[in-house]
Amino acid sequence: FDSSYPEAKITIHYKTEAECFKDYFDNKARIILVTRELTKDEKAACESRKIWPTSLSLARDAVAVIVNKESEDTVLDMNGLRGILTGVYKKKYTAVFDNQGSSAVSYITDSVLRGEKLGANVFAAKGNSDVVDYVTKNPNAIGFVGLNYVSDSTDPNNTGEFIKSVKVVALKSDKTGEFLQPYQAYIALKSYPLTRTLYYVNSESYPGLGTGFANFLAGQRGQLIFFHAHLFPTRSEMVIREAAIKQ
Repeated sequence: FDSSYPEAKITIHYKTEAECFKDYFDNKARIILVTRELTKDEKAACESRKIWPTSLSLARDAVAVIVNKESEDTVLDMNGLRGILTGVYKKKYTAVFDNQGSSAVSYITDSVLRGEKLGANVFAAKGNSDVVDYVTKNPNAIGFVGLNYVSDSTDPNNTGEFIKSVKVVALKSDKTGEFLQPYQAYIALKSYPLTRTLYYVNSESYPGLGTGFANFLAGQRGQLIFFHAHLFPTRSEMVIREAAIKQ
């Protein structure tokens, strides 16, 4: 974006989702990138402050579940995952998130636990890289991170390979009954259980800098960036075909 529009100056802050929404409502951010849209009450609060928000889905992301390379739990169904998070699973795990105010915590709490409380075995680290590091060093740890943090960025063909320091758990899909890892095709079809959507929420009601950046993200070049980060771009036309490998 900077190279295309050298006169535009964007300041980016990387924060938890909770902090992003706080900055948005405090008029400290024109646009935020988050994994949910505004609620009805939040929209009403914006309108009372003369803020007319717009939002649009940009890509589908996933929460990846990772375990130590020595762990035997490489496949889990959703009941097993809930058991780990609430501390009643047959094996004692330490569950690790990137931050207590992160989008992963809110997504898991709302979409997986659905009212149940996190167990005493759950704690927050200081970022996604710290989660990966903790799981790498602790055999009884299980971590929850954004997909791009376990995707192999050195893969020249962008085939969706995962980093080698941990194992990425395959989760049982309610749609297909298969145990699936968070590959782009399964995220596109929402077959992978922990699929979520990335949105922009824009406060501008005029064609300003935030709107220009939002348009860039929704355009062809912005969508390719999401694709190469192993997310599934939702503003591009994509075709998924089944293929068979002959021995």
